[in-house]
Amino acid sequence: MWDIEKIQRVMPHRYPFLLVDRIITIEPGKSITGIKNVTINEPFFVGHIPGHPVMPGVLVVETMAQVAACLVLDDPRLRGRIAYFGAIDGVRFRRRVVPGDQMVVRVDLLTQRGRFLKVRAEARVDGDLVAEGTLTFFFSVGAEAAGQTGPRVDDDARS
Repeated sequence: MWDIEKIQRVMPHRYPFLLVDRIITIEPGKSITGIKNVTINEPFFVGHIPGHPVMPGVLVVETMAQVAACLVLDDPRLRGRIAYFGAIDGVRFRRRVVPGDQMVVRVDLLTQRGRFLKVRAEARVDGDLVAEGTLTFFFSVGAEAAGQTGPRVDDDARS
């Protein structure tokens, strides 16, 4: 199990955009399960939607992506890198996520080749499927991972 301190050692994100509160299971190189506790204090609820707060679907997908990133960024070979979306395929939303929900995200690794990763992710609240889809990522290299100037990751991916 990972607490928030371990998550912050692995992930570059910080409040208000760190969307993973805890990792409850991890099988390195295979699967991971994380938790996002959704509260009314989330900054996005101020404008989405006043009087009818709903977690934006793009942030549900981002939560799934951050849990997936935890699966691989703890690997010493990728530590310090940044994961970027390469593709978001077949995502379906099944129900709303609202304040008070605890979203449980399960991610299974499908393939990993070099700097590219494909996963199957699903989010559940109270056991009910909220969202599911296939996510593809690629990872920063060299100077960009260290926060220095250098070639863009997408330029490197084309070569």
